Amino acid sequence: MAARMDISPPLAIIEGGYTKGNISDMENENLGIEKQVTLGKPPRHLSVMQHCVSSGRMIAEANLEFDVGIVVHKSSDEKTEFLPVLRSGSCAEIGPKQYMEDEHICIDDLLGHLETTAKFPSPGAFYGVFDGHGGTDAAVFIRENILKFIVEDSHFPICVEKAIKSAFLKADYAFADASSLDISSGTTALTALIFGRTLVIANAGDCRAVLGRRGRAIEMSKDHKPNCTSERIRIEKLGGVIYDGYLNGQLSVARALGDWHMKGPKGSACPLSAEPELQETDLSEEDEFLIMGCDGLWDVMSSQCAVTMARKELMLHNDPERCSRELVREALKRNTCDNLTVIVVCFSADPPPRIEILPQTRLRRSISSEGLNLLKGVLDCN
Repeated sequence: MAARMDISPPLAIIEGGYTKGNISDMENENLGIEKQVTLGKPPRHLSVMQHCVSSGRMIAEANLEFDVGIVVHKSSDEKTEFLPVLRSGSCAEIGPKQYMEDEHICIDDLLGHLETTAKFPSPGAFYGVFDGHGGTDAAVFIRENILKFIVEDSHFPICVEKAIKSAFLKADYAFADASSLDISSGTTALTALIFGRTLVIANAGDCRAVLGRRGRAIEMSKDHKPNCTSERIRIEKLGGVIYDGYLNGQLSVARALGDWHMKGPKGSACPLSAEPELQETDLSEEDEFLIMGCDGLWDVMSSQCAVTMARKELMLHNDPERCSRELVREALKRNTCDNLTVIVVCFSADPPPRIEILPQTRLRRSISSEGLNLLKGVLDCN
């Protein structure tokens, strides 16, 4: 429930944003410019599948200097079933490291990619980020094979969750049998599978998926760090130890594929697990985009800050690839110490709704949970 409060100077707050009663002429001018920006369709080089899309709500967002606007709700007399229009962009940079060990995959049209006539829910898409370590063999192998193991699993597509969990383990075992590869290399794995309105995130490692929902950051995965309470309990139960945040003093993640020098025989339980954790959600018109990134991004940026920045970028140019580049550039400015890979997936052909300013009518307002999250993002980014 929203909390009541008096605010001075006066603020007009409506579900997620604010405007100062004594806003300066310069700020008014900037806001005016933003309102005049023409909102175009996606850039031509991005693939877009046409589907019916309901109009979404409008939410204010912070700009790069983090001015904050006002949320305006559209009337929804006609409600239709939401179906996402899927388009994506990605960016990968070596960063300050000597070698690039990240891999990623973006498939906006899964049915076309699979060349199948099977009756899967449409639209369909598949995305993945694979953060390698100890060489690139594991990351490259998993990127090239994980989708095949998913769609060929006997549970697919009736029970997608079982198929994905099984595919992660099968891919790990197959890598162990690849005699021409360095099976002591390893990789984390974060995947996103979309069928119709259903989004399924699978994660093993410390990459992260974050949903942008009306300007709020919704974390769709959990970082598997050895010091995480649940991971520490699992590790110690299986005879593993944690030294200074490292599993058995060697690895900074608690789950990964590959790293067979740290694992026992196939099928045996060991402290380093390849089993993913899954999270599923039904997308709605309030879900605007998904950010997937390796830990090089999240080491220097909070989830809310990334969503705030990505939303502002998409409002300006509606280009997910350019948006991913800006997130990578910002992480480099913040002196990340790792490789960087970022994927931005948009769920609409249109950009997030532009800022609208409502006239101030009362001095007392309630701050909603959306508003508090938005302000948190502004403070994090600063």
